[in-house]
Amino acid sequence: MLGEPIGKNPDAPLIVGLGGTTREGSSTELALRYALKEAETAGARTLLFNGPALMMPMYAPEVTHRTAEAREFIAALRAADGVVIASPAYHGSVSGLVKNALDYTEDMRNDAAAYLDGRAVGCITCAYGPQAAGTTLVVLRSIVHALRGWPTPLGVGINSASCRFSPEGEPNDAAIADQLKIMVAQVVHGAFAMRAGSVAGRQADRLVFVA
Repeated sequence: MLGEPIGKNPDAPLIVGLGGTTREGSSTELALRYALKEAETAGARTLLFNGPALMMPMYAPEVTHRTAEAREFIAALRAADGVVIASPAYHGSVSGLVKNALDYTEDMRNDAAAYLDGRAVGCITCAYGPQAAGTTLVVLRSIVHALRGWPTPLGVGINSASCRFSPEGEPNDAAIADQLKIMVAQVVHGAFAMRAGSVAGRQADRLVFVA
């Protein structure tokens, strides 16, 4: 995980990325890192929770104790203006690691912006073959809907059998690179709009208070 948001402008929208596998440097994590790099190029700050950072205890609603990692993860999502989620395809669906992390958003159920409400969410899936990538992408987008997030119009399913990432993190498939860039542009656009709306809302609140 990157401990501090990357980006020079503290007023820029924050994009939180989460996903990967228990193995650092997996194709899923590399795709997520590439997406966050594009978000930084578009003017956003980013924060990454890769697979090892998501190895939290199994979510249990009756357990109120939270590890430091879980508290940091939820605090980041609360601060996020946009989110990118990347999951490997395990047996036709999202991994238990990613699903468990998303289950922790239940801690946000009573927030003013509950769960992922109001946030644009980009979805990435990776599988060793095209079929599982597609079915997992549908599942991930459905989860985002259930969490009241706004899945971007474009989600990206990556066939790891044909798309590889260089040591510098660049995909060798130009079409996948273009899809990731388009998806990230949609997330960042939504994040800027959310940030502008939050500022406008705070200004309106101040005007009402002064009046």
